[in-house]
Amino acid sequence: MPLNTEKLFITLLLLLPFGAGASTVNRCQDQSGSVTFTTLSCPSGQTTTPQGINPASGMTFTPPPPTSKAEETKDRKSREVVVVGQRDDGCGNILSAEQRRKAIINRQTPTGMSKRDVENLLGRPDKIISRNAEVRYVYEEKKGRSRQVSFDEHGCVKGKR
Repeated sequence: MPLNTEKLFITLLLLLPFGAGASTVNRCQDQSGSVTFTTLSCPSGQTTTPQGINPASGMTFTPPPPTSKAEETKDRKSREVVVVGQRDDGCGNILSAEQRRKAIINRQTPTGMSKRDVENLLGRPDKIISRNAEVRYVYEEKKGRSRQVSFDEHGCVKGKR
């Protein structure tokens, strides 16, 4: 008889963390439609929807109430992503991302490529020659040939003269 009591106790201990891990998270939505989740109460003026979460079985959220088509369209328009600025490569953005990719695939070093791009493409140079404000990378290739890439004072590949 004591053996059955021990089995029952062990079974209850194993099941305890699954039931004890459940908690409630509040979904807060303000007037503009921004949604935040918190274990605390929502600020005043925001709609509160309690969400049941059980970490042992994964997160489960109840879906928000359905909205009308007019509200959906309004929400989409107000949530458009606007990108301000662009990536600055330090060489005046002469090359677009597509031109840069094409040059790397074709193992070319067009005007406007940065030193970093050239080193990623061709590796570390065998020789570096500095004269005035110009820097030249020399790459020794097969059969005694060499390849030279010239950079201006900003570290960008110079154009052909």
